[in-house]
Order: sequence, then structure tokens, then C-alpha cells
Amino acid sequence: MTTASRTAYIPELKAVGKAVDERIRRLQGGYLRDESAAVATLAKIRRGAGKTIEEVPELVGLTIDHDFYETFDVHDPRTPDAESAVHEALTLYALHQQSKREAGMHKRGREFGSAVRRLMPAGDIDEPLRKRFVQAQTASSRSTRLDRLRGIVQLLRTEDVPLDYGLLADQLFDSHTPAGAERVRRTWGRGFQAYRPERSTGDSPKDTVAVQS
Repeated sequence: MTTASRTAYIPELKAVGKAVDERIRRLQGGYLRDESAAVATLAKIRRGAGKTIEEVPELVGLTIDHDFYETFDVHDPRTPDAESAVHEALTLYALHQQSKREAGMHKRGREFGSAVRRLMPAGDIDEPLRKRFVQAQTASSRSTRLDRLRGIVQLLRTEDVPLDYGLLADQLFDSHTPAGAERVRRTWGRGFQAYRPERSTGDSPKDTVAVQS
């Protein structure tokens, strides 16, 4: 058998993920250009990181804006789940981007499971971090899951490991149903297990998938 590498597959974003991706791209661009409005907005919404939308009513109008309701009907029974997912992804991103003025921490294609694995030494497992990852996967409540995600995002921030927050938002939305939660657990676990570091010309790791033929 031979081993080859291929470009990582980037899932297409759904409605919730697209809304988050578009919003973060605007905020991230403004933040990296040191625009006062973007800097101030991220500072405010960062206070909601790790908290449900119900726990931070002071962020009304900041994490969810009027553009959101052009896509999501206020009478749709799943709109509250979409609101929660957008809020959770945006606030976690704001925490991740804090004081990072040289590069954006939102990057398409950087799936959560593989991002966590990037924090570990090549060929080795950091058991305390693996346990945190499992706890985020299996949390029995939104509050517990968000608390675990917040801790992991802080580690990603420390190591300058970016994350696809549009994809994360889609997954957080999907996880509101039992079947969706199972899909998300499997996706995160697969991303963690399949990640392989590869040294590029610049000697910096990049995501690859090992293919056997």
C-alpha cells in the first residue's frame, strides 16, 4: 500500500453557517485593519463567550442583527435554534480573535476535531486535552458544552490555531436535535482521528488526509 495526500475537503456551509461566515468576515477584516467599530463590537460580544444567548440579554442586537431575519423567519420553530448557534459561534470567535492583530482566527475548512488535534504533539496524544474534547462532544446541556468549547477555544487562541466558525455554527445548530448531535459527535471525532500533520516547504504544518491505495 502507498500513502498519498490530498487537499482537505471543505464542507459547503448551510444557512446558519453562511450567516456567521459573512458576519465574521466583515468583523475580522475591520478588526485586522484596526477599525474602531469592529474592535468595539468584538470586545462587547466577547463577554458572551461560553454563555447561552439567554444568559446575556445585554448582547441583544449585537450577535443577532436585522440581516439575520431576512433569512430566518421569526415564526419558524427552528429559528430560536439558529439564533443560539449564531450567538454561540460569534462569541467564541470574538474570544479567539482577542488581541490577534496579525491574522484572522476564522478560516474556512479548519474543522473543530482537526483543530484540537493540531494542539497536540505529532504522533502523540495529550490525554487531558483529549478528555476536554470528549467532554465537549458528550456534554448533556448547552451550558456545559459551551463551557468546554470556551476552554478549548482559549487553547486554540494561545497556539494561533484558526477555526472555521461558519462550519462550527452549522454544527451547533444541527446539534439541537438528537440525530444532529450524533452527526456532530461523529464528525468531530472523525476530524480528530483523521488529522495528519505535514511539513510544507516553509516547515509549517498543514492539514492533510492520509489516503491508502
